[in-house]
Order: sequence, then structure tokens, then C-alpha cells
Amino acid sequence: MELKMREGDALPKINKIITSNKIKEYAHASGDLNPIHIDPEYAATSKFGSIIAHGMLIASSISEMMTLAFKQMWVNNGRLKIRFNSPVRAGDTITTFGQIKTINNADEAQKIICSVTVCTQDGDTAISGEAIVTISK
Repeated sequence: MELKMREGDALPKINKIITSNKIKEYAHASGDLNPIHIDPEYAATSKFGSIIAHGMLIASSISEMMTLAFKQMWVNNGRLKIRFNSPVRAGDTITTFGQIKTINNADEAQKIICSVTVCTQDGDTAISGEAIVTISK
């Protein structure tokens, strides 16, 4: 199956408010109960100064965006290579966006490489990286 996408095309934007409740729910669902995520008194003494969201909670918005763009093909054949750049705090609004950088066509498959970014409302880049989808022809 070949997609009708071109290099330079934007991926669907995702906007989310990260609440303290979402952070707590993620902590319990993932089993990551690090006090930097759930204990306000501990977090206040850290270099961050307050509770921060789990990096993978924020990264999940990238997978959501890629699923919107590529449907089951992302789920079946997606890869993600990301860097965590700055923390996201409760109350922050994140925007996840991306763009198709290259489309490599081979006999057996089409490899789509996308740039992906998550920013906060202040313009800080929380996550940056690359997502790759391989689509069998």
C-alpha cells in the first residue's frame, strides 16, 4: 500500500493540557512512582523545582500523532528515535507536530522519515527526534 503523502507534508498537530491528575494516573499505570513525578515536597527540592511529567507520557503524544497520520501502518512498522530536551510540568500545554522529511521508495517497501517535536506553551522543546514508518508495497 502506497500513501499519497509527499516530502514536506505536515503531520496532524496534537494539543494537550498535562494535568497533575494525568501525571498521577500515568505513574500508577506505568509503575514509575519516582517522587519527582508524584511527591510535591520532594520535587520542590529537585533541580526542576516542581513535579514533572514522565517523559514517556509526553512521548505518547508523538505516537498518537503518528497513528492519526499512518493508522495501523504506524502500529505495525513504526520506530521512534527521540531526545528528551526539557521537562513538562503539570498545567503545561503541549503541542506535538511533525513533518515528512524523506520518502524512500524501494521495490518491497516505502520508508517514510518524519521529524517530530513536542513543545510547551512557552516554546520550549520538550522532545525532538525522528519517527520512521515502513510501508510494505
